Formats: sequence, C-alpha cells, structure tokens
Amino acid sequence: MRYTAFSGSPDGGNPAGVVLDATALDDAAMLAIAAELGYSESAFLTPPPEGLDGPEGRAYGIRYFSPRAEVPFCGHATVATAVALAERVGAGELVFATRAGTVPVEVTEEDGSVRATLTSVEPRIEEIDAADLAEALTALGWPADDLDPAFPPRIAFAGARHLVLAAATRARLADLAYDFARLETLMHRLDLTTVQLVWRESAAVFHVRDPFPVGGVVEDPATGAAAAAFGAYARELGLVPEDAVLTLHQGEDLGRPGELTVTLRAGDRRIRVGGAGARIE
Repeated sequence: MRYTAFSGSPDGGNPAGVVLDATALDDAAMLAIAAELGYSESAFLTPPPEGLDGPEGRAYGIRYFSPRAEVPFCGHATVATAVALAERVGAGELVFATRAGTVPVEVTEEDGSVRATLTSVEPRIEEIDAADLAEALTALGWPADDLDPAFPPRIAFAGARHLVLAAATRARLADLAYDFARLETLMHRLDLTTVQLVWRESAAVFHVRDPFPVGGVVEDPATGAAAAAFGAYARELGLVPEDAVLTLHQGEDLGRPGELTVTLRAGDRRIRVGGAGARIE
C-alpha cells in the first residue's frame, strides 16, 4: 500500500510504502520492495517485541528501508503507517518499536481528515567540526555568507542524525543544486540521514528542504525525523520558547507541498511531530 504523510492530498506531502504484515519478509525482500517503490522510505510492520508497553493489540514492531538501506527511524513513514492502521483499527493510541527506540503515535480523525502525531525518542544536539561544515557547504554550493548567523550549524538527533543549516534568504533555500556524490560521502562518514536546510519566515513558521543522497534520493519531500531533530535544536539553542508550536512547510519547491506541526512542551524533552495523511490510489 502507498500513503502520503504531512498532507491530506495524495498529491502533496511525502509518499511511503506501507507493509502491514512483514512477518514473512527478510531484510533482502524488504529492501527490494523499498527499491521497487522508489520512495525515500517504506515501512514494514512486524509483531511487537516482548514487553513493549502499549495499548493491547495496538503495539507493533516497525522497520524502515530506503531504496538503498535500512534507516533507524523515519517520521513520515511512521505517520503514513499510523494513518493506514487507523483505517483498519480506528483512531487512538499506537506504539511502535523502532531501532531508535519506542515511538508513541496518537491518531485523530475529524471531518474525514486523519492526522497522526508521533512523539520522538530523547533528542540530543552536538557541534559539527569546522572542516566537516566547510565540506558540507562546498558540496551544497553554499557560500558561508549565505547562512543565517542566528542559527548556528549543529548535528541534531531525535531518532536519526541530521545536519541543520539555516539559509539567510528564501531564495537561497529555493536554489538547491548540490554535488550528490560529495554530500553522500560526507553524510556516510558523519552518519547523517538528511541535511535539514531551514529558512525562518516568522517566529514560528519555517520552510525546510532535506537532501537525502544516502537513501538514493535527491530530496525528501517531507521529513518527520528531521522536523523532530530541528525542534530539539531550535529549543536547545533558545531560538524558540520551551513551549511552542512550530509550522514547517516542506515540498513546495518539489511541487509536493506538505505541512509538519512540531510541538514543544516545557518539562518534556521529547518532540511531537504531526500532520495529515492520505492513501495514494
């Protein structure tokens, strides 16, 4: 099955393959299905591990594969899977056991629209070496002066690792033509899943893009894991309040507009990322 995440329209957001019963599939079979679909990731459900704490009958193991490799966590495929499950078991609480940790998801339905909100694992932020940053900018073709000085480059994690770079202008963000092989090499060395490119429109509204060469995809249309990582980054650096709701627009430059809602709560380091979803016929 195919679903899109972070859009209520099949023509928007980020599409993902969803296999609701992957019990009989080995790693090679899952990778082959993901490669055949060609989406940035596909999700595969397995029986829940013993001891997983969650609603009875609504807990699952889940694995994610890009066309090239398995990834530890994927936000948009999690949302897509939750929407697919809601069609079968109804809205409510779900729990997924991922390689990155346990991820609860709340699914709601209103006026025919289904939304899913995931809660990330514990996030963390780290510095990036100056030489690695210079290599990333060279691969992107971005002069250092094109960065927004209010947003220091960092590596952020909330289930997967992402390099966060902020553009000083919307035009800089829109002009994305990078050295695929060079950026891929750096990302493998730093164990990065995507590069989260950001431009701030207003206090709580951002536009983002995510190159994803390590997955064999030039650009990810809507990236839940990176949105969670960015939320943690923005809060830790004091760029947004500890209690905040951020709106991230992604996919506009690809013709697949999507909207991701990032919720931060004081006293809880985990990040909530939500959005609509829809089945692709």
